Amino acid sequence: MANLPDKQKLVRNFSRCPNWEEKYLYVIELGAQLAPLSAEDRQEQYLISGCQSQVWILMHGSDNGQLTFSGDSDAAIVKGLLAIVFSLYSGLTAAEVMALDVRPFFAELELSQHLTPSRSQGLEAMIRAIRAKAAAMV
Repeated sequence: MANLPDKQKLVRNFSRCPNWEEKYLYVIELGAQLAPLSAEDRQEQYLISGCQSQVWILMHGSDNGQLTFSGDSDAAIVKGLLAIVFSLYSGLTAAEVMALDVRPFFAELELSQHLTPSRSQGLEAMIRAIRAKAAAMV
């Protein structure tokens, strides 16, 4: 997985963005850090329904129970949102993922109010899918 910033660094970096356009560009930059998925990982079972864009999420558990993520999207901004979600959930256990509500964090970054309704629905679908996959691992 890409070397994504942790929660505190995300907050710091977003706070340095003077306007929505700068935040938008930073989200796209974060998405560019995610490696594209191979054709074999772009399977229907990893495709997230409820997103206007195509989004694939793979979740892997390690021997110590910590989760890692990989994913991709055909839309740059969505891939950036995916990178943010991954940075919040990565390294947690399945139980910790289920307990953590990341929605307030998107409000703290002042992203929620700038996303279109379809992007917000897609973000919600990504979060639901990750939480459902985590619940299946517990």
